[in-house]
Amino acid sequence: MKIISYILSSIYGVTFFLILLVFHPIQWVCFNVFGYKAHKASVDLLNWCLVKNLLVLGIPVRFKNEHEIPENTTIIFASNHQSMFDIPPLIWYLRKHHPKFVSKIELGKGIPSISYNLRHGGAALIDRKDRAQALGELKNFAKRIHSNAWSAVIFPEGTRSRNGAPKKFSTGGLKTIIKFNPEAYIVPVSINNSWKIFKYGKFPLGVFSPLTLEVHKPIHLKDQNIDEVLTNVEAQIKSKINVNT
Repeated sequence: MKIISYILSSIYGVTFFLILLVFHPIQWVCFNVFGYKAHKASVDLLNWCLVKNLLVLGIPVRFKNEHEIPENTTIIFASNHQSMFDIPPLIWYLRKHHPKFVSKIELGKGIPSISYNLRHGGAALIDRKDRAQALGELKNFAKRIHSNAWSAVIFPEGTRSRNGAPKKFSTGGLKTIIKFNPEAYIVPVSINNSWKIFKYGKFPLGVFSPLTLEVHKPIHLKDQNIDEVLTNVEAQIKSKINVNT
């Protein structure tokens, strides 16, 4: 199996970086010439390509949502985090909700397409070593998604789980976003198996483990006890995480 992983990983690496290189100038033109809508469309298409590119590794992405998520209003998607491969499916499958990410500031430079989108697409870039910067950036982000009726995607674990086991959630970032979006909806999302792509390390990549995302019922935050809601959100997310599968 590991021999197959080496072969497929080599092919995947080439196609992955080609996708990023192709879409970088496309994003630039869309953003600078045609504006937000065109840029968002290019980002959506980029992430569709990244999702489909996982098939090179024999990894289909399965998205399950049995609930109606309100549109044209701010949604806060809270999810567990297992690898960078969590992100393209979230962008693609939740695209009509205009998802924007809370990300570490280091990702804002040096990565074709991805860094450009983080800087210009509405994300929050947080410096974990600078509490004042992080808090200010989160506040601005929360106001930005409120004024545009966009949505936030946040990983309350802070860092990704390297073996799929969920970590304790930190709710500080969520509470800051909620403070400026008190009538938003929060939607828990459970992700499984993306950690297996890195089970051997950075190379070769893991293969043939379907990546799954399951959306839970939206919770309207208006007039709710926020601490109780967030405790419930953490429990819902973790209830559908399958460790060691």
